[in-house]
Amino acid sequence: MTRPNAVRRVKSYSASNGYVYQYCFHEVNRITHEGGPAGEYIYAISADRKTPFPLRIVVVQAALEAWAQSNGRPLTSSEEYAVAKMRLFQAFDEDEVPVTDPGAEEQRLLVDESRLEDLLRMLNI
Repeated sequence: MTRPNAVRRVKSYSASNGYVYQYCFHEVNRITHEGGPAGEYIYAISADRKTPFPLRIVVVQAALEAWAQSNGRPLTSSEEYAVAKMRLFQAFDEDEVPVTDPGAEEQRLLVDESRLEDLLRMLNI
């Protein structure tokens, strides 16, 4: 049985590089990244409002586990989603996101231990 089409809310983000990106959350998958578990958040993005393409954000489970160990609690699924979304915004602002589809398919933005703490600080967590 095929999955029904979900209604997607398209949102805008005005990046510091001057582009106004359109984006919507597409799906999350549990994957293996470099031999360990991770969450893969896929967003459909567009810089020209005509051609959306997928952009993947990989949240490394080991980073989440290390944070939980040092803070006495795991992040909730909503907090994990928020970290992925903040990484997307950071990529928009730092010009890490291609403006067109070529090359985007292979690109994965990473949330590992080196980035997690800064992203959580932005969220006041």
